[in-house]
Amino acid sequence: MNINLPAQLSYFKAVVKSLRQKLGDVKAKKVVKKAVYLFSIGGNDYFSFSSQYPNASQSDRIKYVEIVIGNLTSVLKDLYGLGGRKIAFQNAGPLGCLPAMKAMNPQLGGKCAKEPSALARLHNRALANALKKLESKLPGFKYSIFDYYNALLDKVNNAPKYGFENGKDACCGSGPYRAMNCGGGRNGKEPFKVCSDPGAYVWFDGGHTTEAANRQLAELIWSGEPNVTGPYNVKQLFEQA
Repeated sequence: MNINLPAQLSYFKAVVKSLRQKLGDVKAKKVVKKAVYLFSIGGNDYFSFSSQYPNASQSDRIKYVEIVIGNLTSVLKDLYGLGGRKIAFQNAGPLGCLPAMKAMNPQLGGKCAKEPSALARLHNRALANALKKLESKLPGFKYSIFDYYNALLDKVNNAPKYGFENGKDACCGSGPYRAMNCGGGRNGKEPFKVCSDPGAYVWFDGGHTTEAANRQLAELIWSGEPNVTGPYNVKQLFEQA
């Protein structure tokens, strides 16, 4: 089940209230200020949009991205008002290159679907601009953006470079690219297969990367160079006052 962003914010407000009750206002404020808040959102929004509106105009795509970024910005301002200062982001990945997306678009012959990835790129540019604006307006606001899009895309296109044998197909599932029904599908009864070595694959199922790929990506989030994770990486964020 997906929990929407306003609901997650309400949960965080409850956590802050609980911290204040247990630690007192002064200590609770220090905890909230020192913490780093990791966000990874947008993928499901853009999957839904591209599926429902495959022929959307560029202006419609831009308007939709503005809605997503506007909602996110509102939540970030609320988080800042609660005392949060250090925000880490994983930007939107190459959505059109997921095995499931390739399976859903057999006419592309294994190439990435353009529309979902184009939406992700629009989102990523808008996200970077929005965070720069917040940094200029909110004293003490610091952020990190991990370029998940290009980091993952390079693993997909150049799997052996990163120690993988397969960057196109999923380890678990059925059908083209083994992209569907991992675990038996929605009813749990659909046939599927699991590869013998998940660590040899970038993708575990139609939409999620393997533990081996996630470890490499996590290392970039934690200590990536500025061209991959910046202006701070997460390790540097934790080191900030």
